[in-house]
Amino acid sequence: MAQLVAKDARVGLDIAADAPPLAPAEPVIDRAHLTRMTHGERDLEREVLQLYATQAAVLLGRMLRADAVPSASAAIAALAHTLNGSSRGIGAWQVADAAAAVEADAADGRDTAASIERLASAIGAAQVHIVDLMRN
Repeated sequence: MAQLVAKDARVGLDIAADAPPLAPAEPVIDRAHLTRMTHGERDLEREVLQLYATQAAVLLGRMLRADAVPSASAAIAALAHTLNGSSRGIGAWQVADAAAAVEADAADGRDTAASIERLASAIGAAQVHIVDLMRN
């Protein structure tokens, strides 16, 4: 993540904050990986992307509902683990990393609200990218 530094002239302090990069360091979905996994078959690629988009939404919904239940850590970890594997299968590395973070938080008994929020953001970006890929 890029470091944003601003000078506050009123008090003479540098204010540093994490800022997202202007462009992602890697594509939302690694097309080369996806092409390898689908053996270059465009119809299969489209079908896999449609299934993934649906599965990601379903799993996220289940995680969000489970997050409201205090004893649901094992269920959240299992759902995140499933999504991590699916994401790695299509080359959605950012979603996979976010899912791994949710899984780790849940497995360690930490609050998962923030990591699930980051996961939701990554899934949203992937779904937008999938829509764009389906148009082409």
